[in-house]
Amino acid sequence: MPESHENPLLGLGYEIPFDRIRGEHVQPAVKELLAEAKARLDALAAAAGPRTFENTITALERVTEQLDFVMGVVGHLESVATTPELRAAYSAVQPEVSEFFSGIALSEPVWNALKAYAATDEAKALTGTRKRLLEKTIADFKRSGADLDPEGKKRLAEIDVELAQITLRYGQNVLDATNAFELVIGERDGLAGLPEGAVLAAKASAEAKGLSGYRFTMQAPSYLPVMTYLDDRSIRERMYKAYATRATEGPWDNRPLLQRILVLRREKARLLGFESFADLVLEDRMAKSGHAARTFVQTLRDKTQTHFDRENAELQAYRKEIEGPDAPAIEPWDVAYYAEKLRHARYDFDEESLRPYFSAEKALDGVFAIASALYGVRIEPSPETKAWHETVSTYRIVEPNGHASAVFYVDLWPRESKRDGAWMQGLVTGVGSPKVAASHLEVLAGNLTPPIGDRPALLNHREVETLFHEFGHLMHHASSCVEVRTLAGTNVAWDFVELPSQIMENWCWEKEALDLFARHHETNEPIPAPLLERMRAARTFRTANAMMRQLGFAEVDLALHVDWDPARDGDPTAYGREILSRHSPAPLPGDHAMLASFSHLFSSPVGYAAGYYSYKWAEVLDADAFSRFKREGLFSREVGEAFRSEILARGDSEDPMVLYRRFMGREPTLEALLERDGLIASGTAVAV
Repeated sequence: MPESHENPLLGLGYEIPFDRIRGEHVQPAVKELLAEAKARLDALAAAAGPRTFENTITALERVTEQLDFVMGVVGHLESVATTPELRAAYSAVQPEVSEFFSGIALSEPVWNALKAYAATDEAKALTGTRKRLLEKTIADFKRSGADLDPEGKKRLAEIDVELAQITLRYGQNVLDATNAFELVIGERDGLAGLPEGAVLAAKASAEAKGLSGYRFTMQAPSYLPVMTYLDDRSIRERMYKAYATRATEGPWDNRPLLQRILVLRREKARLLGFESFADLVLEDRMAKSGHAARTFVQTLRDKTQTHFDRENAELQAYRKEIEGPDAPAIEPWDVAYYAEKLRHARYDFDEESLRPYFSAEKALDGVFAIASALYGVRIEPSPETKAWHETVSTYRIVEPNGHASAVFYVDLWPRESKRDGAWMQGLVTGVGSPKVAASHLEVLAGNLTPPIGDRPALLNHREVETLFHEFGHLMHHASSCVEVRTLAGTNVAWDFVELPSQIMENWCWEKEALDLFARHHETNEPIPAPLLERMRAARTFRTANAMMRQLGFAEVDLALHVDWDPARDGDPTAYGREILSRHSPAPLPGDHAMLASFSHLFSSPVGYAAGYYSYKWAEVLDADAFSRFKREGLFSREVGEAFRSEILARGDSEDPMVLYRRFMGREPTLEALLERDGLIASGTAVAV
């Protein structure tokens, strides 16, 4: 076992030695940091003299700071470069760490110290961020069980430990089940319809595994082209069913875990005095309750349903038009395929025709250029910053005054040691103020179409949007200027956190922005005007289906965390399938079990659970907020600075609706989103 001075996880600072961190370091480091955190917590409770902000609230902030940091770094590595040793070590420390974190709010001496400070004249005179921190800390303690009796506290701690363990295992099962699938097609003749880039990627994937032919996986850059373009319907069906039943077999079967997670969340909410887990989670978010979130989802569903039905009837009619009146009904594995054909027929637009203009390198340069124009920052390589894989690049953000406010890592390509999806993670959230500059450290990760041989990585437009989306999260974190860590960076209400990310996607549709980076990888020519016009015209194609898909995820999430009863409703995957089918353009197969791999909801103790509606909630905010940029200037430094100073920099130091009103001068409306999606006429006023 390594000595403390040899353990790279101990004394961890801004420069993280990823090349030295191994699974063997995790348990000894966490053991030592847990002991230190417990000692600090005991010291806080036993502090002599009168209670002050410094010896109570600041001391509470510091209790978990280093332990939080190390667990974040280890969790990050488990997401991007896992090994059997690292996974085992991370799983081993989770229970004790979770028990400690849960126990903070359950500690009677700490709760008494907090209440004693809240009763002081100093506490009553607090203003601004410090006042908000005290109020939120007391509310968090209550939601975490501080007022429970000893028996209730014991049970709550047990629930939190078990949730930490089984949600971690759920996420690992999804990764393992995803990696276990491969489909190898021997001959090129079997790939009719598939774009050349996807064919080359499949061939390279096979060669990397020592196979002949063409290899397809469940990773998005492999899976999505098959579902969208491959003519062979039997292969599309096989891929779809494999994807929709991931993590339902053998050692990776998540269905028992899913049910247990829901039972535990339900018990936890009721133990804490809430009717549902959704009410527990949403009390501190913009929606405030499960009922309010559902009302929002239902409002959007009502405004979408007619358009949704029309789009699906049109798609079936189109299939009959090209295949004859006896063409069978569209199945789920047909939807993307025929939708792409209809889009091409209606708009003469094929999304693959854009790929040559979206090299990943130039797309990254483009989002950097837009951030520079809006916020006055300079983004430059940081080659001295070492990462965890040779394909990861590193950069720094330099403010107009020369201060490097952030260093960040960009990890874009799929690997078997890396979980799927795209995300931003803040590794270090700096503490700052108008007089003290903060320094942040963050990760932008994705699973985009990788380079093949000498050919650069060429993205489709959706992948470009994903890149911009995650960079929006990154700028939110990197812009933070809040004096306390708990309220800094992206530590905001989960139905507000997607505003900074989703608003960035809007620039991917604007000619002035695209001209900055969308250049043909061979000729450097911009996207031809006719192609760009067709792309923009096709933007509202089947937007009701896109809307309904997200609303389906939101509704099943809320139903599971409000209504579902294990005795009455039984298997959550079947229960969820029925809800999702009402939001699907085609009937779902009887073994559809998407909930077994719905990592957003079930791969962490809370995550997006009862909060998936946040994506649409934030989409309302982003469309509305972007209307100011459209009105005052797409690259307006004045508007950009207002957005950064009023929203990005403020973290959770004020109520998010207060921040939004300060930027927009009013509360949000649905109008901009519905108009952008072509679901209402321009100028129609619709309140949230």
